[in-house]
Amino acid sequence: MSPDAAPATVLVFSQRAEVRAAVRTALGRSPAPDVGPLTYVECATGDEVVAAVDRGGIDLCLLDGEAQPTGGMGIARQLKYEIADCPALVVLIARQADRWLAHWSLADGTLAYPVDPLVAADVVAGLLRERLAQRPAVRR
Repeated sequence: MSPDAAPATVLVFSQRAEVRAAVRTALGRSPAPDVGPLTYVECATGDEVVAAVDRGGIDLCLLDGEAQPTGGMGIARQLKYEIADCPALVVLIARQADRWLAHWSLADGTLAYPVDPLVAADVVAGLLRERLAQRPAVRR
């Protein structure tokens, strides 16, 4: 990680703690030399996700499409319609055939579960670069 790497806050949503842990492990502290360190916010319910995004400061959400009772795809669609400055959204899908549903949800990207660390780093770093480039410049 370079000293100029941009810090980012990533929300990880699943009602299953093992899914949240697998996502954090796959991404690690920094998905790319120019992105990170990552700070994680974990949510186990849809209401927690909406409240965290409403508070602001979230750069990217990783949403479990298989979560119950409210899945990540429904939450993604809700966030896109309700949040003016919506963070980047990635939906975890169990089957590649579910990509069309993730597209319907207006997600910015998808990751297959179980999460491949190389693919996850590439997808997340790309979306975070776009998101962080839109931030106002910070004076030092």
